[in-house]
Amino acid sequence: MMRTTLKYLLLMFTPVLLLPVQAENSIRVVANTEGKELTLGREQVRNLFMGASLGYDLRPVALPPKNRTRMIFNTQIIGLTESRIQSYWAQMKFTGRMQPPREINDEPALLDYLVAHPGSVGYLPADIQIPDALTVLYEVR
Repeated sequence: MMRTTLKYLLLMFTPVLLLPVQAENSIRVVANTEGKELTLGREQVRNLFMGASLGYDLRPVALPPKNRTRMIFNTQIIGLTESRIQSYWAQMKFTGRMQPPREINDEPALLDYLVAHPGSVGYLPADIQIPDALTVLYEVR
């Protein structure tokens, strides 16, 4: 039921045209999998950050709305504008179904959070050095 509702709500929003991917727009989705090998596809990452359960014990964390990395992630992975995403989460919170991902202030703080919290997953610019404790789940170049 929740998966159907999620698909329905996501289809209600008009997808954003994807920007050409440039080196400075490369994003990595990384997680603290406690050493377990795992890769995800774009749709799985999108669904995870929009509240769907993937059958893994992963908890997404996000950067603040005006953050450039978040804007790139929303455009390239989610395919929605920030206002559409905020509208979606407002509906989910109002109905008591889901909560948006926890927000972390900036990229260095997000990296620290991921290392310290097993099961957490977030997105970072591809040029940030990823510690060995984290696993790259998906990458957009």
